[in-house]
Amino acid sequence: MACLIGAVLVVTNAARADEIADFYRGKSIEIAVAGTAAGGYDVAARTLAARMSRHIPGNPAVIVRNMPGAAGLVVTNYLYNLARQDGTVIGMPTSNVPLEPRLKLLSPDGGNVKFDLNKFEWLGTPLQEPQVTWVWHDAPATNVDDLKLNPVLMGATTASADNAILPLVVNKLLGTKMKVATGYQGQNEINLAAERGEVQGNNTGLSNLTVNKADWLRDHKVRILLQFGVDRLPQLPDVPTVIELTPNEADRAALRFYTIKFNMARPILIPPGVPADRVAALQAAFEATMTDPLYLNDAKSIGLDTNWLGAKALADQAQTIADTPQAVVDHLHELLAGAGIK
Repeated sequence: MACLIGAVLVVTNAARADEIADFYRGKSIEIAVAGTAAGGYDVAARTLAARMSRHIPGNPAVIVRNMPGAAGLVVTNYLYNLARQDGTVIGMPTSNVPLEPRLKLLSPDGGNVKFDLNKFEWLGTPLQEPQVTWVWHDAPATNVDDLKLNPVLMGATTASADNAILPLVVNKLLGTKMKVATGYQGQNEINLAAERGEVQGNNTGLSNLTVNKADWLRDHKVRILLQFGVDRLPQLPDVPTVIELTPNEADRAALRFYTIKFNMARPILIPPGVPADRVAALQAAFEATMTDPLYLNDAKSIGLDTNWLGAKALADQAQTIADTPQAVVDHLHELLAGAGIK
C-alpha cells in the first residue's frame, strides 16, 4: 500500500510539472521593476532574469520592464490591478512598500494605494542591503562630525524615498546639516548630478556603488560616511551605523523597525490570483536560481551581494512589521514629522 501511494504521488507530481511546463513553454515572464535602467533594483532584476528561465518548467523567457514612480506605488498598483494574474508577471517594488501598511509614508491618506499587500505572494529578495550615505570627494565632509558643521546637498528622487527621508532623519537625530534636492528620476541621474557638481552626495543601497560605480570607490571619488543597518557590514567595518550613534533607546527602536525594509532590499511580489501550483513553481525556481553557480558567478563578477531570502523568510519579515508595537510606529512618525517629513 505504501509503495502504491508513493507511486501515485510521483505520477501526480510529474503530471503537475508537465502542466506547468506546458503553460510556460513559449511564453515570457515579465519582471516589472520600480527603478530606472542601470539602478540597483534594475541590476538585481536583470541578473536574476538572465538565469531564472532554466529553473522554470517550460523555460519561458524572463524579461525586465522598468516602471519607476511614486517610490514603488506605480509598480505595486500595476501588479494588483492591471498585470496578468496567471504567473507571467511578477514585480519588484521598492523596499518602502512592505512598510506602507503600517507607516503610510507613500500615501498618507491611502488614496494612492490601490492594493492589499496581504493578498500578494512573496517570491523572495536576491539580496539584503542597508543604505549608506556617501559624499563626493570634494564635499566639505570626511566624517559625521563634518556633516554637523557643513551643509551638504544630497540628491534624491521623491520626498517619500529613502534618499530623501534618511538624510533628514539623520539631521534630526544627530544634528547634521544635510540638505535634500528632489526631482531626479533615478540613481543614474543622481550620479550624473554628482559628477556635474549639482549635488554633493546621496543616500543609496550599497550595490549602487559597488556594482554601478566601483570605479568611484577604487579612485576614491566618494566617501561613505554612514550606514543604516542594525550592525556594521563586514565590508564597511569603519563606517558607523546611525543606530549606534543614536543615544535614545526609543529612537533606536524606531530605527530598527524602519531598517527591517533593508532585509527586504529587492522584494519580489507575485500578483494575487495566480494559481497555487505556478506560485510554488516560481518560488522554487527563484531559490534554485539563487544557488545556481552561473547566477552566483554573474553576481560575483559585478559585485552584487548574494545574501538572498526566500518567500517564507520575506513573509516572516512582513509579519515582524505587522507585529511591531504601535508605540514604536508612532514614535517613528514623530521622528519623521520632527525631521520635516509628512
